[in-house]
Amino acid sequence: MNKFAPYPPDFERLRKTLKSGQADRVPLAELGIHPDIMAAIIDRPVETLQDRIDFFRLAGYDYIKLSPIIDMNPGGFRSDIKARVADRGDRFAWATEGKGVIANDEDFERFLWAEINDAMFCEFEAVDNLLPDGMKVIGQYGDIFTFTWEFMGFETFSFSLVENPELIQRIFDRVGGIIVQLFARMAQFDCVGALFYSDDIAYQSGLMISPQSLRTFLFPFMRQIGRICQEHGLPFLYHSDGKMWEVMDELAELGIDALQPIEPQAWDIVEVKRRYGDRFCLIGNVDVDLLSRGTVGEVETEVRRLLRELAPGGGYCVGSGNTIPFYVKPANYRAMLETVWQYGEYR
Repeated sequence: MNKFAPYPPDFERLRKTLKSGQADRVPLAELGIHPDIMAAIIDRPVETLQDRIDFFRLAGYDYIKLSPIIDMNPGGFRSDIKARVADRGDRFAWATEGKGVIANDEDFERFLWAEINDAMFCEFEAVDNLLPDGMKVIGQYGDIFTFTWEFMGFETFSFSLVENPELIQRIFDRVGGIIVQLFARMAQFDCVGALFYSDDIAYQSGLMISPQSLRTFLFPFMRQIGRICQEHGLPFLYHSDGKMWEVMDELAELGIDALQPIEPQAWDIVEVKRRYGDRFCLIGNVDVDLLSRGTVGEVETEVRRLLRELAPGGGYCVGSGNTIPFYVKPANYRAMLETVWQYGEYR
């Protein structure tokens, strides 16, 4: 097997697939890959933008994912301008379950909100001179819903859906307004070939809040991102964990072209393909637990199954069932890549 992907990047391959078409081969796609795993694949530290580009090219991806740099200031109040959330690195932290930093209108007024002019797009500006032929950027940001409930704490947020929906709307308007502007800015860069919005709205068992609440608070902002994609001719990718049957038709109406990661513990990707394969490209579904604790042979078998059952007709990209965290076995991740290199070509 080749040490690196035996074919050059071709973003048109990915674009066609994201639009539910069939290209020359099945693309690879991920929301995120930990730098330690990238380094294990290319046998050197991944520290610079050029290092990341080299990884994505050598691993067989047709794009590099970039995000604007902005501090959304969770926990930052006007009386404490220096308050910031520390970089978690490889550590884990529980989400805010009870009371967060915004529980009422007074907290809302005191909170130090980010502004669009705080955002930096330096990597988008620098990448043009570094991209190899055929490769484009996927611009990514997210979490309008997640930022909102984390600012409040999920318990406070849940009660407020009934007791104070006006406050929830104010937070959504403030957060959503900033993030939609980030997408509008990303869309203006010539290097950008697609936009990727990420925001978990579901558990393995179903939606985190009612479909009506999503329609009221979140979907209007996702619809705006969809319009930005349409105006610039860019595919629109969306990431959410969990099972979303109740809103699948609405997600299509928002302009979304591709869904990632089709979490394997939540739903059967073959059924999703059967029911919605004409409306969405599907990305992912290789179980992160398998990548972390399985064997190389088990990974190859699973990826070949997914290719066999999902690739015919196009509209499918291989990837993980979430992201590639630092605890995935590099050998298993490489097995996923190599299986796509070897068996992903349409014949």
